[in-house]
Amino acid sequence: MFVCRKTENAIAAAIYEARSLVQGFNNTHIEAKQADISDSPSTDDVDATWRETWYDGLGYCTWNSLGQQLTAQKLYHALDQLAENKINVSSLIIDDNWQSISSKGDDQSKSSMTRFEALASAFPDGLKETIAAIKSKHPNIKHVAVWHTLFGYWGGVSPNSEISERYQVVEASRRNDMGGPMHVISANDVARFYCDFYSFLSSCGIDGVKTDAQYTLDIFNTSQDRRSLGKAYQDAWSLACLRWFSNKAISCMSQTPQIIFHSQLLRNKPPVVVRNSDDFFPRVPASHPWHVWTNAYNSLMTHYLNVVPDWDMFQTDHEYAGFHAAARCVSGGPIYITDTPGQHNLNLIKQITGETIRGRTVVFRPNTVARAADPYVGYHDNVLLKVISYHVHLTAFPGILKSSPHKYIVRAHTTGRISDKMNASSSASLLVVSLDVRGYEIFTAYQISSFENKEGSRADIASLGLLGKMTGAAAILSTMVTKLETGRVHVETFIKALGVLGVYISNLPKMSIDKHFLVTIMAQVVPPHTVTVSTVNPQVLEIDIETAWKEMGLRSGWSNEVQVQIYFDIV
Repeated sequence: MFVCRKTENAIAAAIYEARSLVQGFNNTHIEAKQADISDSPSTDDVDATWRETWYDGLGYCTWNSLGQQLTAQKLYHALDQLAENKINVSSLIIDDNWQSISSKGDDQSKSSMTRFEALASAFPDGLKETIAAIKSKHPNIKHVAVWHTLFGYWGGVSPNSEISERYQVVEASRRNDMGGPMHVISANDVARFYCDFYSFLSSCGIDGVKTDAQYTLDIFNTSQDRRSLGKAYQDAWSLACLRWFSNKAISCMSQTPQIIFHSQLLRNKPPVVVRNSDDFFPRVPASHPWHVWTNAYNSLMTHYLNVVPDWDMFQTDHEYAGFHAAARCVSGGPIYITDTPGQHNLNLIKQITGETIRGRTVVFRPNTVARAADPYVGYHDNVLLKVISYHVHLTAFPGILKSSPHKYIVRAHTTGRISDKMNASSSASLLVVSLDVRGYEIFTAYQISSFENKEGSRADIASLGLLGKMTGAAAILSTMVTKLETGRVHVETFIKALGVLGVYISNLPKMSIDKHFLVTIMAQVVPPHTVTVSTVNPQVLEIDIETAWKEMGLRSGWSNEVQVQIYFDIV
């Protein structure tokens, strides 16, 4: 038992002790028995995994969008619709119903996987040709992942199939209410199975997986099955994901004790994306607030694990679309949509994403995992759900403590309104907000830098990030505000995408853009018409970097960042 002044400290202490305990007993190493390591990708061909196209890229999933009767033609049509609407996703998840299975009626729990290749009737050209066609027509799609369960399909693998001819298959006793007995690859052969399966997927152009139904490890009737299959399957899957896909994987239905303690607790490998809740159910109204609430509260624990919590896909053309989008943006996890073809909220997508100088679409993830601010507030309590995260923690700044006297401003995303200056200990630091049903607001706090000129005039300055983006502050890679020897203020900001950069300057209403400002991008002066004063707040300078970049004919070169410099006189 841990008794601490703060709940998060108690959880952190418990997780730390659990990690130490597990580490002490974990003297074995992941081994791929009977798996030929020489078949794995050559280390000479290793590529860096850019987060801008995996974690930080916008994804598209077929599950809610295309339904259970998935075909290659439906997939092509959906991607064409995204392209026609200029929605440039960088990752594609081909969800359930692409596989070759042996069906037993409508009961998926009894249907089993028969071979590695896709279902011939739905994907007549095969998986490799399908993926090649997608990447050829849609070069913006850099990553393609496919869905499968930990045991192959919901009912495992078929005992009369290509798979059973190649691998040792045994019957495992599964709980009757979960589908009853099922055939699975034996613990002795599962490493070879996963190595071969992922080798096949990789040869088809697949470079990621979404592995579902991992809870099955916990519902076998006998302790022998739970013990022998549990470790073998987790280790085989983890190693295969690292070897073939550089850990580009989503672990689903895996919040069970033996998986958390064995695969998600230790920090001896790169973090894996883990589904943080139940599914997104677009046609169940009551599920939407519960979905976000559950994710926020589950994250109180999961943000201490070696995982990236995934709050699941959502649809942008939905009555709860903005509500879900705001939650995903602050979550710190990946963002992927599952829109019905042609049904998209382009304005909302624009608030979620931005275009890099290399023409790729990225999302703006905070540096940390979001979680509920009030751990003891229940779902049915009449209290607003407050979800907190940060891009750069205040204590990351040298010398800043909780008792710091530094001033801050707070900006609301939906209105663009900015608070008066405040600090943490001030009675004026309370924020007032009223939300409608399905309502949301994103508040972002910015530290102020203050300078005076020789006459005693003072200017408070803060770089706001990209305006119009839900988490536009997370587009800032670095920012520095200094006063030059000439008396001019210099604001240098590096950002990860194009858009409108906002800069708060307290005495901007007294200033003239033409007389007092010089703005450059990549050391070149921007067109004057791209620098304006905000129509929402007269203290916010807006720099349309996207327009300036295109009009100036700039190129990215070796970098994927934009350097913006602002020089101005204090008036």
